[in-house]
Amino acid sequence: MEEEAAHDVAAHGASGGIQIHPMDQFIVRPLFGGDEIHWYTPTNVTLWMALTVLAIALLLVVGTRGRNVVPSRGQSVAELAYGFVYKMVEDVTGKEGLKYFPYIMTLFMFIVTANMLGLIPAAFTVTSHIAVTAVLALAVFFTVTILGFVKNGTGFLSLFWVASAPLALRPVLAIIELISYFIRPVSHSIRLAGNLMAGHAVMKVFAGFAAAAAIAPFSILAITAIYGLELLVAFIQAYIFTILTCVYLKDALHPHH
Repeated sequence: MEEEAAHDVAAHGASGGIQIHPMDQFIVRPLFGGDEIHWYTPTNVTLWMALTVLAIALLLVVGTRGRNVVPSRGQSVAELAYGFVYKMVEDVTGKEGLKYFPYIMTLFMFIVTANMLGLIPAAFTVTSHIAVTAVLALAVFFTVTILGFVKNGTGFLSLFWVASAPLALRPVLAIIELISYFIRPVSHSIRLAGNLMAGHAVMKVFAGFAAAAAIAPFSILAITAIYGLELLVAFIQAYIFTILTCVYLKDALHPHH
């Protein structure tokens, strides 16, 4: 009992002032009671990942089912997303990369939809968890690496050999390029998760200050501004993750360039 009391004091503060816990929103919790989480336990993460997939299916499948000449709002959004990603893949990887468009489109739609759903009050942002973004980044890393060797054989290793540099510098540059290559999934995943987590944590902090009457108006204005910024970040981070995937795919297809 004494330990529980001490925990309550630490949680609520001895002075009874404003207590803000911005990181609590990222805690993974089971959906159906209990505290233990196993690999098969449905959690808030799995729930919002399922809702993300459902939202994408509603937009891309149900929303475009009519194929109207004058598109509905849903069809317009789906066509804009399709054209946006298609153009990105074509511009970065060339015509040869278009055969991998479905995979890249899937990545973009999952990330941008998960980011947007995470901005709903009381929602869970699955892309703020490194466990989710790391899986996405590792999938891209292994896909492009395997593809590079399948398409080019040992010629894929020329990606790490800077032929245009002076001969004495080439071994050093090769080591740097190799390290940079294996760091890709780390930077790829942390960039997405870190930006989403930081933005949501800041919003939580300002929401906590809104409880104080003296600064509530300023907190509300700050939350509104940050929320607008987070909408932009949600799209930009999905775009960055996707275009980096296209760049890595280009390296796999054309390692000599």
